[in-house]
Amino acid sequence: MQALEVKSLLEAKLPNTQVEVEGEGCNFQLNLISDELAALSPVKRQQQIYAHLNPWIADGSIHAVSMKFFSRADWATRS
Repeated sequence: MQALEVKSLLEAKLPNTQVEVEGEGCNFQLNLISDELAALSPVKRQQQIYAHLNPWIADGSIHAVSMKFFSRADWATRS
């Protein structure tokens, strides 16, 4: 699976979410920029993302995922 595929999949499933993906093969680092996700608890955030990625995790297309969540304001002001 390619980073662009992960980005496209998540942005299609999560309206109002900007997804930045790094990595290749089966290991990805995600930066998820969304006021809605940022307002959720850490567990709820991850559950939302894994719900969309689980088919690819199950078939081995994705092996490892790390996630960071940002509100739009936090993303805009990060250095």
